[in-house]
Amino acid sequence: MRGTVSQLGDARRVVLADDSVLLREGVARLLEEAGFEVVAQSGTADDLLRHVAMHKPDVAVVDIRMPPTHTDEGLQAAREIRERHPGVGVLLLSQYVEPSYAMALLETSAEGVGYLLKDRVADLEQFGTAVRRVADGGSALDPAVVSELVGRKRRDDPIEQLTAREREVLELMAEGRSNQAIAERLFVTLRAVEKHVTSIFTKLGLPASTDDHRRVLAVLAFLRA
Repeated sequence: MRGTVSQLGDARRVVLADDSVLLREGVARLLEEAGFEVVAQSGTADDLLRHVAMHKPDVAVVDIRMPPTHTDEGLQAAREIRERHPGVGVLLLSQYVEPSYAMALLETSAEGVGYLLKDRVADLEQFGTAVRRVADGGSALDPAVVSELVGRKRRDDPIEQLTAREREVLELMAEGRSNQAIAERLFVTLRAVEKHVTSIFTKLGLPASTDDHRRVLAVLAFLRA
């Protein structure tokens, strides 16, 4: 188990941003234990942008609330990173479930972006897997955020057409999981998941796609409507 965790990072390079020195050092230590290379740490959004431009990391792990106002400086910096350095993944960390911030980051693409609650950092394997997925161009959304998005009520909501199992598949799909990963999570066959995915897209009026990132973006675009 420990060997698996230590290989999660596989030398992927990380820039870390959080105004709390204690928390920042703790996260950096966890990332290094998981095999990531933390090339720089920042306490402000401006310093984060400078380090990203300088080091060109695989991923930036960023706290949403940073100085001076401690509102959404981290989010704004993340969006700027995505615009200036599209090859750099961005994983936002938040103390609270704030779906609107996740949606703001996903406005243009679901590739190389993530949003996790800080509580997830304690699970090193889960956290390391999310950082790696984002660094490699995938997506990683916190299950709590996905659940809130999927659970929102709208007039004539097509989500209501989904079966309980299809809702489970949709939530896991929106988290960025592949069909194989969903099958393993739900203890069903890959073929069963593929059928559920096809049914979900049909009921939601979304075009099916074999590209995992594109389908996540399509689902989130629907949920955002």
